Amino acid sequence: MDERRNEKNILVVGSGIIGLCSASYLLKDGHAVTLVERDPLGDSASCGNAGAIAATEIVPFALPGLWKDVPGWLLDPLGPLSLRLTYLPKFLPWLYLFLKSSSHQQVEKTTSAMSAYLKTAFDDYAPLLGEAGLQSLLKTEGSLTVYKSEKGREKDAYYWDLIRRNDIEAHHVSRSEILEHEPQLGELAKCGVYTPRWGHFANPADLVKGLAEQFTRNGGTYITDEVEQIEHQDNQPSSAITKGGQNIAFDQLVICAGAWSARLAKKLGDHFPLDTERGYNTTLPTPGVDLNNMVLFAEDKFVATPMSVGLRIGGAVEFAGIDAVPNYKRCDTLLTLAKNYMPNLNGAGGTKWMGRRPSTPDSVPVISQSSQHSNVHYAFGHGHLGITGGAVTGRTIADMVSGRPTDFDLKPFRIDRFN
Repeated sequence: MDERRNEKNILVVGSGIIGLCSASYLLKDGHAVTLVERDPLGDSASCGNAGAIAATEIVPFALPGLWKDVPGWLLDPLGPLSLRLTYLPKFLPWLYLFLKSSSHQQVEKTTSAMSAYLKTAFDDYAPLLGEAGLQSLLKTEGSLTVYKSEKGREKDAYYWDLIRRNDIEAHHVSRSEILEHEPQLGELAKCGVYTPRWGHFANPADLVKGLAEQFTRNGGTYITDEVEQIEHQDNQPSSAITKGGQNIAFDQLVICAGAWSARLAKKLGDHFPLDTERGYNTTLPTPGVDLNNMVLFAEDKFVATPMSVGLRIGGAVEFAGIDAVPNYKRCDTLLTLAKNYMPNLNGAGGTKWMGRRPSTPDSVPVISQSSQHSNVHYAFGHGHLGITGGAVTGRTIADMVSGRPTDFDLKPFRIDRFN
């Protein structure tokens, strides 16, 4: 029997972590895979983020009652949420669906769906990291979420109860126990929660670069260009026309273009309410503070990750659309907050960065066949969980293309779920 008789020519658009994992798993199935990327190692959210495999982050951002906090955040110059007023008219439809997704019943359903999705987050990376020799990049000692007071931790009681009910291990820790994990955190970190099922990559840019190199070593084709149009034959997508004038024929098309995915999906007749949470961070080469693992600062909504290139301080959510210029004052805000928790932090010489998180109203990514074309699949909208869900999504896309059953129910992840 010819094991390659089911080989397909597959075009994957986007070589962020979702595209790379999808292309790598498709290549393992014996397909001929071409990756097209507009800006390798450029402004993609995959390269400059906090690097977490946040397998415990199964709860949607839109929790019941969250709307009460939003006005205060917007009015606080150090707050975690920023909205450019000129963008408000475009943002309102997404905001309506976001608030609609925050009902108690919907949050419970979403958390259950995300729990099933992320169960294999670490396992699915193992073969990709092993083959590329990238195992040393992954640190798996868990993470610490800290609070300024018992009252702050109690405010998140529903969140912690929800993840425990979905089989996530989480342990309350005292001030003294915080210091056992992270002795250089200042007095502001009064109590916290330790979650063992958490990891981070020492540098997500090295992860993306390493997977891309392994993809080409394994026989994949990597093209630096931008897909502008999709051509059809017999009413079915059949080739992509790039900005550089290339015409790339395919049997199957996978859209993994991050924040730009909805634009391509629309060209194919699939409409999805995707927006962009612009996140900011600063990487400090000589921070003067040593953290053992990733620390999440719950009330101030930022994280600190020890990396091979320094200490990365990141977070914040800004809604301003894809094309607006960055507001790097957000980086300065995050450093100000970080110094409150780490008084010895040296903020000099940092590299500032902004990434565009592709975000869905219900915090659930799109992992779906097109509603219009059987040979088109989508994998985008992972928000804060791109690195976390990268390998799971990649393996799932390969299963879908090959007609194998998936490990979890795909209905909550469908592209037409808001229609």
